[in-house]
Amino acid sequence: METVFVVLIGAIAAVLANRNIAVFNDGLRPIVSEHIEGRLKRRELALTAFAMSFGLVIGFGIPFTLTASIILIHSILLGTDIIGLVTPKNKWGTPAAALIGGLYGWGLVVGLEGFVKLFKHLPLNFLDPLGQVGTPVVVTFMAFPALAVAMQFSVKKGVITFVTAAIARQLAVFINESGVFKIGGNAVTLNQEGIALIVGMIFLFAYAMKEKADEGSGVDLASVFSEKVISIKKNVVYLVIIGALIAGATNLVLMAGDPISLNLLAEGKKTDAGIAAVARAIGFIPLIASTAIATGVYSPVGFTFIFVVGLFSPNVWVAVILGGLVIFIEVMLLSVVARFLDKYPGIRKSGENIRNAMTKLLEVALLIGGANASNMIAPGFGFFFIAGFYLLNEAAGRPIVRMAVGPVGAIAVGIIANILVALGIMSVPK
Repeated sequence: METVFVVLIGAIAAVLANRNIAVFNDGLRPIVSEHIEGRLKRRELALTAFAMSFGLVIGFGIPFTLTASIILIHSILLGTDIIGLVTPKNKWGTPAAALIGGLYGWGLVVGLEGFVKLFKHLPLNFLDPLGQVGTPVVVTFMAFPALAVAMQFSVKKGVITFVTAAIARQLAVFINESGVFKIGGNAVTLNQEGIALIVGMIFLFAYAMKEKADEGSGVDLASVFSEKVISIKKNVVYLVIIGALIAGATNLVLMAGDPISLNLLAEGKKTDAGIAAVARAIGFIPLIASTAIATGVYSPVGFTFIFVVGLFSPNVWVAVILGGLVIFIEVMLLSVVARFLDKYPGIRKSGENIRNAMTKLLEVALLIGGANASNMIAPGFGFFFIAGFYLLNEAAGRPIVRMAVGPVGAIAVGIIANILVALGIMSVPK
């Protein structure tokens, strides 16, 4: 059943991309829209999709998937974006996209299982140390709202947000240690990172909502792009199906929507992963809604609330039903969301700042995590390699995105260490 879920997600996502209904890469939606309106040829669209997504699949999605043995959604949906847009949009191209997309999903599942088995037979099994790549991500993720505030409003407000979130975190730690917070006589454990994240998000949206549109100066997204919204609503059935499947796969802990949730799931912290997914979903509404409304091309994961549904549902079938329902509601409320964003331009602007803040934070956290994992695999050499790898990558113009340097570097150190152990040049670390 697990394999069937991933195969169906791969097949349907590829078809959605092929029919110009939905793509996962936010940057591709405006380009797909250009093709729909006849200003960009299919061949140019295909080449652009490959250029924008292939590096992220290899350098970002796959390394994370390997470090946690859970499929990061980017691994499959960035790949299906390419598959769907490279295959022609005609009577044979669409079935071909479905077939190739399904095979790609199957390949990810089989490949992941194969890699896990392969690690067990290596002279130096570095699968456990590889899991340390994501450890700093979980703790540092709570700082992204403060960074987003600093980027959009001011450094002073960013510092205030950060300090308040840090105090909230430490209060949660104190409450957990003292056991003073009880429900029905039982002490309740608060997730300290989750509390800090919620406090930071409250500050972010409080500042953003102070920026209201002047009377008569609003863009009125709902009316300007009404045809685009109608186009998305016409395809809601297909979006409901893929939303249901992704929510079910998330409930089965087959996949995760972001590196933070993925690492928490790898540690068995499903509730904490759900809290992180909620914060991310709320933060990404402005970005995903704006690109969807303006282009008429949706995201196969919607506003990403389907991951929240998957993580908090009691079983896979409830997740499937609720996942489909959530995407249906999102699509039906697109016009309402458009009017809200028009009324509060500060929130609309925050979408890009939230994304940039998350990216910057992940770049730092994953570099630290990659260095720690590498040093566990090969003490001393690991730090040396990651530092050199990062600096040489920067000097070369960043052929590998910064976010992927830590995970890719840790995998490279693991491979080098196994070669050295096999040659007798290095002993297995205790």
